[in-house]
Amino acid sequence: MDMVTWLIVGLVAGVLASLVVGGVGLVGNIVVGIVGAFVGGWMFRQLGVSTPLPGLGGVIFTAFIGAMVTLLLLHFIGGRRRTAP
Repeated sequence: MDMVTWLIVGLVAGVLASLVVGGVGLVGNIVVGIVGAFVGGWMFRQLGVSTPLPGLGGVIFTAFIGAMVTLLLLHFIGGRRRTAP
């Protein structure tokens, strides 16, 4: 895949995951989506499963699952941020 495709997949997966889990901003969602593609691919390989969708849809699905896991980890590690009253 070329760089533009990676950015689009990252954007779509990151935005979808942010709608479910909670986002970190547009650029952060793109980064989380791209990292999520790697995390999702690694997780699927470790579990021995494949995506239910062929082609680009499968890549976006894998990136979406990985982005959700990545966002959950970021929220868990970052904790809740308190705002001043």
